[in-house]
Amino acid sequence: MDFSKLTVIEIRDGIKNGKFSSEEVVKFFIDKCEEKKDLNAVIEVFGDALDRAKKIDKKIASGQKVGVLAGVPIAIKDNIMFEGKKMGCASKFLQNFVSPYTSTVVKKLLAEDAVILGRTNMDEFAMGSSCENTCYGVCHNAIDSEFVAGGSSGGSAAAVAGGLVPCALGTDTGGSIRQPASLNGVVGVKPTYGTVSRFGIVAFASSLDQCSPIAKTVEDCELVLKVIAGKDEHDLTTISNDLSCVQKSKYRLGVCRQVMELLGRSASKDKFYALLERLSETFDIVQVDVPHIKNSLACYYIIAPAEATSNLARFDGVKYTVRSQDAKDLESVYVQSRSEGFGREVKRRIMLGNYVLSSGYFDAYYNKAKRVQRLIKKEFKSAFEHCDCIITPTTAGTAFKIGEKLSDPVGMYLEDVFTVPANIAGVPAISVPYDEMNGLPLGVQFIADEKNDALMFEVAKLFEKVGGAK
Repeated sequence: MDFSKLTVIEIRDGIKNGKFSSEEVVKFFIDKCEEKKDLNAVIEVFGDALDRAKKIDKKIASGQKVGVLAGVPIAIKDNIMFEGKKMGCASKFLQNFVSPYTSTVVKKLLAEDAVILGRTNMDEFAMGSSCENTCYGVCHNAIDSEFVAGGSSGGSAAAVAGGLVPCALGTDTGGSIRQPASLNGVVGVKPTYGTVSRFGIVAFASSLDQCSPIAKTVEDCELVLKVIAGKDEHDLTTISNDLSCVQKSKYRLGVCRQVMELLGRSASKDKFYALLERLSETFDIVQVDVPHIKNSLACYYIIAPAEATSNLARFDGVKYTVRSQDAKDLESVYVQSRSEGFGREVKRRIMLGNYVLSSGYFDAYYNKAKRVQRLIKKEFKSAFEHCDCIITPTTAGTAFKIGEKLSDPVGMYLEDVFTVPANIAGVPAISVPYDEMNGLPLGVQFIADEKNDALMFEVAKLFEKVGGAK
């Protein structure tokens, strides 16, 4: 049986009902990971995955109660800790690091009887939009291997799209789940900030980052998010967020004037306009304004590198990271270990972060960016008084070729122009496939007000029925 064609819910129900076993399912996906290893999406399959599946099968056979993810294999991004397993953040610095404890999200998955299949490729320390900045080698797009998978959660998106696993966890700091989901033709969600605990997850920009699932359908993402969401004593930024079903007779979709200006002469502009025309039969389409949304990207590339500079200071070659073999004294341990350990993009952002936090520039850049962030949050709140969700393209176009933008960092950063605003405002957003161009998928994004994740899911599920990619 080809389990790669089934959703998370279909696999879960089949295992519970005895149609097939978790062992069969997990074995199938392990074989798929080997068969499609050239995709370079799953970098390690955990050796105890099959044993875990067998235990769940025995649990079901004995009539014991099982969790809502009973026997479903799920992969985790390489920055999510699982005790006793390697976790490298796709960096030379952490190549042999073994997690000393288990992250809250993995604990919650295990509590609901999921099987953690393995870990997925990513951009180093989650910095990038293509999954090319990785010590494991480039991750390829699941639709066409000549193109990028997107990033930083490119491995998770490509693994789901390529049929290597039915669901994978990623992290999203500025679009790192939604952008690769769009480029690979799958569904990716970023919840309201604080909905999911970051305990046991390496996040380079703590005030913006959230962990969440990538899957084939909106309903699958919703199910897994409900499992991993909730307050956590280990993460004081976590909040109570009611994810119960919210339904209305008709939903209002807001089209942001400033987003349409940003879309400009993009090749996918006509596709997006055509989509809005189709959706006008099902949704009420209204115009809204978020005047400073155009400043989100600039705001992000001040705040995120500033936090990265601080959060990565601990990676110095002294404790758990790789130390330079040429270091002769304490200063050279720091300098040479960080020079050898960090990749080009990480170094670029550390330098940028140090610059905006330095004396004389802190007020001019960082404090100003924080003021703009508060303004953007306020403008989003005003916009949601007139609509249920704001609809935007997830990306300006389809996936670009591998190597095409490595020498153009600004062009690479512009890949996140439509996804970054949701992180800046701390609001939930989801990317759903809606069309294709030149054989590559396009995604559309729905953004809701904070703590309105349930409403966002209902809009996205309705969209899948009436306007999503077939």
